[in-house]
Amino acid sequence: MIEAVCEEKIVISAEPKPPFEERIVSRKTIVYETLVDPAVIKIAAGNLKDRIFPKYGFLKTKPHEVSVVSVEKYYKTYILISGKYAVDYHRKHIWSIKVADDASEVLIGIDKLKPKQATDTFGNVYQKIELNGEERVKNEVKASLTLDEFGRDVSPKEMPLAPSERNPEEVLAKSITKEVPAELDLSVLRTRIFKRPADMSWIDHELFEVNERAVIYVPIFRVLFRKVKTGQEKTFEFDGLTGKLIHK
Repeated sequence: MIEAVCEEKIVISAEPKPPFEERIVSRKTIVYETLVDPAVIKIAAGNLKDRIFPKYGFLKTKPHEVSVVSVEKYYKTYILISGKYAVDYHRKHIWSIKVADDASEVLIGIDKLKPKQATDTFGNVYQKIELNGEERVKNEVKASLTLDEFGRDVSPKEMPLAPSERNPEEVLAKSITKEVPAELDLSVLRTRIFKRPADMSWIDHELFEVNERAVIYVPIFRVLFRKVKTGQEKTFEFDGLTGKLIHK
């Protein structure tokens, strides 16, 4: 009689997660609606003609001496990003413990430690033992940044509020605006908060998390003026949300 033998399959458990982990949300694209009609901007630009190219003293350039060459719309960029860097790590440490002067040996568990002579800040001699071990430390750094298109800091107070377009990508495609590089905001945030402690021995777990990420495009009208007689040109900008002249 032949007996059938069934070999049991060996189940290998899932591998542990690596010590480094990233959690990054997708970046949102928000384009503010243009609340001012270009015709209104042309009127505002016409009212500005006598101040574009000042003459000597209090004399003003006459409006017919200045022409509006072009009115173009582009989008000013604001970048919002928030996240944190957390690290759970071990660092080596030596504990120094004062012992009795007549102690020749100290037993801790199965370890036998020989006392050493040491001198305190007052010059007094005493005996001590040193314990070598590790400390487990948890650090967490958070940051919320408001940046411009070049990754430079911008005051959150500069951020305007307005309704947003329903199809932001289509609107941007029709403008002269350059889109923000895909990794710019992440690169800036990493530089600010991703700093591993110099005293670490080994890492138990490390996390880089981005929980908010958006690029906001604000409409701006750029108007080019030209002095008729000399051909001299100047550019001024108007807010596409309020129609107000932007003072640089």
